[in-house]
Amino acid sequence: MIEIQMPRLSDTMEEGVINAWLKKPGELVKIGDILVEIETDKAVMEQEAYEAGIFHAVLVQEGKSAPIGAAIALLDDGKDNAPAPVQAVPSTPKAVSGLELATSATPARNEEPTPGLKETPVLAARAFSSPLARREAKERRISIGLLTGTGPGGRIVRSDVISAAQIQPPAAPSDGDEATHDAVKTSAGDSKAGSDMLRASAITPFTSVRKVISSRLSESSRTIPHFSLTSVADVEELVQLREKINAQRQAMGRSKISMNDFIVRASALALLEHPGINASYSPENGGQKLLHGRINIGVAMAVEAGLVVPVLLDAAHKPASQLGTETKSLAAAAQERKLSPAQLSGGTFTVSNLGMYGVESFTAIINAPEGAILAIGRSAPEAVIRAGKIVIRHQLRLTLSADHRIIDGADGAAFLQTLVTLLGQPLNIVS
Repeated sequence: MIEIQMPRLSDTMEEGVINAWLKKPGELVKIGDILVEIETDKAVMEQEAYEAGIFHAVLVQEGKSAPIGAAIALLDDGKDNAPAPVQAVPSTPKAVSGLELATSATPARNEEPTPGLKETPVLAARAFSSPLARREAKERRISIGLLTGTGPGGRIVRSDVISAAQIQPPAAPSDGDEATHDAVKTSAGDSKAGSDMLRASAITPFTSVRKVISSRLSESSRTIPHFSLTSVADVEELVQLREKINAQRQAMGRSKISMNDFIVRASALALLEHPGINASYSPENGGQKLLHGRINIGVAMAVEAGLVVPVLLDAAHKPASQLGTETKSLAAAAQERKLSPAQLSGGTFTVSNLGMYGVESFTAIINAPEGAILAIGRSAPEAVIRAGKIVIRHQLRLTLSADHRIIDGADGAAFLQTLVTLLGQPLNIVS
């Protein structure tokens, strides 16, 4: 009998959630067959079989989590005397009384039914739904039996729950539930509950991604001595050059190159000149600096599940157009939570851009174990003095956060100076 264990699918993964079993007890398993979909802190990934045999038993059910290395299923390879395969036990729908049905599922008179919801719940059969959809519905307090599935075979998926949550109006408190200052206890034991009542607070449990974000950023902020430097780049020539290049690319039916693609390219070139920034701290031997021979730039992306940082390998050796193509591909995979462990590993420096939200500047937290991160604000026309005259030119603010254990202020300033020069002379970026 072979134990199938929860694999480590990312460098930050501590546990995984079983999204869906693709094999059932009693089915034949061949090497290379996909056994299970596992939700990690960064993506939903497929796990294949490395041994052949008969799928014997599921030890961790769909929607449940298990730590790395824990047994999640059994595979009978025919080498041991194994008991008969465990058959999946179908769940029995909970009986619903007529009163419960009338009070929880029947629309009020003169009210239009909410789009995306069934007008009448079906009690004869259980609604088919994915574990992620059921968990999302539980967190959002939505009755999954009232949803209409858009997945294969009418299966209710997570997006159906999210869509219904956006459509449904929040429940209004009844007259008897109105919270007043007089009605709330303020004793030491009840002060938190009372404050939450006054604020109409609702608990939103952390997803696996948010748990990792919380843990890693807290540790980075707590253990790494950050310092930050901000510089302003004149990107007027870059803005004009980008417009010309994109006009030509559109005429040829190619996709546009974003400002961020040029910034990533310029950052990689600046790291070539300042290899001490492309480094990490190591506690070995009382502390030492690791200089990385490859420049792999992580691009911070905000997706529905949270923040992810896929990596562009060898960014200094790729033109901005190729970096843009790879970034778009990674962004699409991130939205679908299909990023592979390789696409999320090996970063040596991170670029985080909030300029598209109109943010002028901000300070980012270092993405450990990297030694620095670059925060990009918006590019906007400003009045500046050139040759004694006031002119309007596009300005861009760059903020470098660095690990003071391995990078000194002068080193960070020199890196920013090179980066500002490159952005101000964009032909050096595209050549």
